[in-house]
Amino acid sequence: MSVPEDVLYGSIRELSEAIRTRRLSPVELAEAYLQRLEQLGPRLGAVVTITRERALREARAAEREIAGGQWRGPLHGVPYGVKDLLSTAGDLTTWGAAPYREQRFDFDATIVQRLTKAGAVLVAKLAMIELAGGFGYRQADASFTGPARTPWNLGYWAGGSSSGPGAAVAAALVPFAIGSETWGSITTPCAFSGVTGLRPTYGRVSRHGAMALSWSMDKLGPMCRTADDCGLILAAIAGPDPLDPSASTREYAYARDSSTPRRFRIGVLKNATAGVQEEVAASFEASLRALAEFADLVPDVELPDHPYAMAASLIIDAEGASAFEDLLEAGRAALLTAPEDRHGGYSGTTVFAKDYLKAIRLRGAMGRDLDAVFARYDAVVSPTRGTVAFPIGKPFNEAWPNVPVPPGTRTQPLGAAANVAGLPGLAVPNGFGREGLPTSITFTGRVFEENRLIAAASAYQDRTDWHRRRPPIAGANSPPPR
Repeated sequence: MSVPEDVLYGSIRELSEAIRTRRLSPVELAEAYLQRLEQLGPRLGAVVTITRERALREARAAEREIAGGQWRGPLHGVPYGVKDLLSTAGDLTTWGAAPYREQRFDFDATIVQRLTKAGAVLVAKLAMIELAGGFGYRQADASFTGPARTPWNLGYWAGGSSSGPGAAVAAALVPFAIGSETWGSITTPCAFSGVTGLRPTYGRVSRHGAMALSWSMDKLGPMCRTADDCGLILAAIAGPDPLDPSASTREYAYARDSSTPRRFRIGVLKNATAGVQEEVAASFEASLRALAEFADLVPDVELPDHPYAMAASLIIDAEGASAFEDLLEAGRAALLTAPEDRHGGYSGTTVFAKDYLKAIRLRGAMGRDLDAVFARYDAVVSPTRGTVAFPIGKPFNEAWPNVPVPPGTRTQPLGAAANVAGLPGLAVPNGFGREGLPTSITFTGRVFEENRLIAAASAYQDRTDWHRRRPPIAGANSPPPR
């Protein structure tokens, strides 16, 4: 029996209920997503490796267990993909980079182990920007697999560096994926591909088995359909790990309770729409009107005055040069795809220890000052990106005339401050702009307060349907963007 496309675009909670009540077979569901990965994955440039054998093995095990009354929870039997910087035993783990295109590990990353324990079914390793974008790429074609394309318009980029996960979730090649963010790499592809994604608090999720770019800033998180999905996935992957000393010992639990609606207090970032595309601003203003139905909005929230971007850049440069010291010293960076990446990593080797330590010390003051601001709100909102997705084939700084986009992709509001301080953020689709491309709003909050963000974003998604729209690549009778 084929699985209807309507089902494949369902949320995790919807898929899970159908699986639990045995109206949906985990094996048939895995086969359906595998077919889409094989048929649509190449058009999108979203896939590196399809793990067909493992997927069917895990799906059959899930089906047997559920039939025997051994339901593990909401991810049991649900397929997923991971960004190709996570090790999975025996599979290629290429880091998106030609020098590592034959790389394999003999173990699963901790996050993959936890998803396996939850009963989820791994169906694919998904494309990414080479080395997670740490060497300064300036165009979409910065991976040996080529540019990943947003399914809303194949002439435009899916966003970096978790580009494959963004495109794959948007086109229902998988119902959810795991991405990573050092500075914008979950939120940007969520914005450009029109999906929902959570950047957890730094340390909330173990990174053992993940490629390191910046040890003190890297984070792993879910990319999916809904904010509620994010909570379900985070509950499975969060927690301490003896193999990752940076993983927090703080426990995490999630349960959505919509029976007692609450009124939120939401701050609006000052000058949030300054310099953004007209359609991005219009989507954001419409979002504020929707938020005002269930939240008290506080305008003009200002961030404490600190050099967030300068500190974040310096930390990433220095830690990235250390992480890829062997690659740089051997001259193998010359094998990378993007011209900028072939030399961009060397700048980190010139960072003075005193400057790096100054940035690390300053980060403490940044965190304390930001916490004093964010403690007043359940969330602070801002547009996720100032523009819709960038056209493929143009440098980023030429992507949209009359809208200033500096080189690189580290330009989203609050991005530097939130990432250098390890704050959680949740990006959700909130409309459409030029060329039928999605726009997005991000909810940012205090460290370890993901559930406040999820609750506020879920209330927003209860009142809007942007997260249920389907891109034209689906080929099914989805309503046009409006």
